[in-house]
Amino acid sequence: MKILIVITSHSALGTTGEKTGFWIEEFATPYYVLADAGAAITIASPKGGQPPVDPKSEEAAAQTDATKRFYNDIVLIDKVAHSLQLCKVTFDAYDAVFYPGGHGPLWDLAIDKDSIKLIEDFYNHQKPIAFVCHAPAALVNVKAENGEPLVKGKHLTSFSNSEEEAVKLTKIVPFLLEDKLKALGAHYTKSNNWEAYVQQDGLLITGQNPASSEAVAKLLLKTLKGEKTNHLHK
Repeated sequence: MKILIVITSHSALGTTGEKTGFWIEEFATPYYVLADAGAAITIASPKGGQPPVDPKSEEAAAQTDATKRFYNDIVLIDKVAHSLQLCKVTFDAYDAVFYPGGHGPLWDLAIDKDSIKLIEDFYNHQKPIAFVCHAPAALVNVKAENGEPLVKGKHLTSFSNSEEEAVKLTKIVPFLLEDKLKALGAHYTKSNNWEAYVQQDGLLITGQNPASSEAVAKLLLKTLKGEKTNHLHK
């Protein structure tokens, strides 16, 4: 199994002067789920090199066994620091793609032409695409082969409006992801704030928040292995 992980390159939290980036737990947990299952993983980002880390994901409350493992994993830290530039990556070298969240994707991956084409290529060639938390922002400009939004009519989830309110960023983000996905015609569902919740619609796998990242990775693994999953909408 060859899996591509695409991480945001965006570091500015709107006009607040604060920083954002990718959420460590949403990268580390899926990475280890996939790598421990034998997957060969490549990491890419729009700008290449070191992707920015969301400083809030480094706070004590956000740590898990996977993040602690990551902080001690010199090889993986170096691999992240040398992420490939997205424009140099093609779908045909990989079996699936996974996007971790953090608020960064709302700004860059939502409109990144290389990312949009990559997702379309994976999906149109029957390869699974998986996203967690804010990463479904990368889907908002992706089109299906019929020219309509890829998410139209699809069962999915993402970071919710109520979770955005809880972190007091509803006025800072460029758009509310839940609202945007609904406006595009997605069948959006969610669970309570911070509870693990995943949806799968064919090749599209999504998770609501950091607590959902492990479940998304496990669903991706099952899908790659051709195993039946309980979350599948066809």
